[in-house]
Amino acid sequence: MPLVLAVDDESSILRIIATQLESEGFEVQTASTGEEAIEALTTIDPDIVVLDVMMPGMTGLEVLAWIRKVSTVPVILLTGQAADRQKISGLNRGADDYLTKPFNPEELAARVRAVLRSTAQDQQEDRGTLRMGDIVIDLDSRLVMKNSQPVSLTRTEWNLLNYLAQRAGKVILGTDLLRNVWGPEYVEDNQMLRVWVSRLRSKLEGPEAKRSLITTISGVGYRLNAENPGDEAEEPAN
Repeated sequence: MPLVLAVDDESSILRIIATQLESEGFEVQTASTGEEAIEALTTIDPDIVVLDVMMPGMTGLEVLAWIRKVSTVPVILLTGQAADRQKISGLNRGADDYLTKPFNPEELAARVRAVLRSTAQDQQEDRGTLRMGDIVIDLDSRLVMKNSQPVSLTRTEWNLLNYLAQRAGKVILGTDLLRNVWGPEYVEDNQMLRVWVSRLRSKLEGPEAKRSLITTISGVGYRLNAENPGDEAEEPAN
């Protein structure tokens, strides 16, 4: 039975989350402050964390930063209606997904299942090694090297790179990436995909890059380039 840690300073929301998830077969533990969440995380090992961003005292983003220093546990953020900056900041700090308040409890449960599916996919065995210029992607060990130095990727960044790498040189539809990396519930979330592709580019290419590793095909999707290092560079699109 998957264990969910739900964190929110509103007791009514915690009851809604717990009631819905428990009815769908999850075990739920709750915390009402960031400090309680951290205390819980030192004693339990949840499969996923549902974390409110706006809390008095220690905010959800501060809790997320603490989590990412010690754990790769998936995190879904609960954000305000117009809190786009919070969403982007959360994704940049390593959140796996976000849901806007007020939310449909059934959608939350669906997103929890989707993120857990993605986690399970990440644990499946991959195959082979891919070399592109100064980048080496070892699909077996989930290791990425750039100029012989390891590149630190989050679980979601690896899942995205892995899906592209196993189809290197082919154009992958944005909807296919969203469906296979995050789940069918995400096929219309193009903004989230753009954010994660941008994060991956910044880590793999950097400002000194002479060629684009990931190319955007406008209105279609993305391609991980498999051309020889001497080929003419393509400009990355945002």
